[in-house]
Amino acid sequence: MTKIKLILASSSPQRKKLLETIGISPDEIVPANIDETPLKREKPKDFAIRMAREKAFSVAKENLNNFILSGDTIVATGQRIIGKPSSKNEAKQFLKLLSGRRHRVLSAFTLIKPDYSEITKVVVSRVKFSRLSDKELNEYLDTNEWQGKAGGYAIQGRASAFVPWISGSYTGVMGFPMNEIKNLLKSSGWKK
Repeated sequence: MTKIKLILASSSPQRKKLLETIGISPDEIVPANIDETPLKREKPKDFAIRMAREKAFSVAKENLNNFILSGDTIVATGQRIIGKPSSKNEAKQFLKLLSGRRHRVLSAFTLIKPDYSEITKVVVSRVKFSRLSDKELNEYLDTNEWQGKAGGYAIQGRASAFVPWISGSYTGVMGFPMNEIKNLLKSSGWKK
């Protein structure tokens, strides 16, 4: 009998590391290759859910009869999606927008089970940023920690100094809401 695998459909080293902190090691990591462009007028929650689902189904097509776990995390102010900055200048614009304000971090995840049934959920956290001085902002940008990060920051890194409070899932802001994922894997029949 072929072993049923847990496949992480993500290129994020952070998601793999988060799973490992709770004792879960995916059998394989297969990054999804999809277009991550928001649709015109797409709401942040809808976008996060669509991305998580598309990543999972993209990988599931080539990996039938396994558990496929994917995730997507986005930052939003109102209905505006703040993506991953493509340049230092764009990261600066994003961080200036977040400075002194509250924003939402939406962390969606999808699990496709071996029978091809799907469970998708989204966890919304609220994060408050302190007002950033030009010096703080420039010093942060020089670390390059913003690269590849939704909203241009990593809460688990130096940007933690910018966050006076958070309401929701800290690990969700990092990229994977671990409590919810642990419960989902347990209730889905996956055994580590």
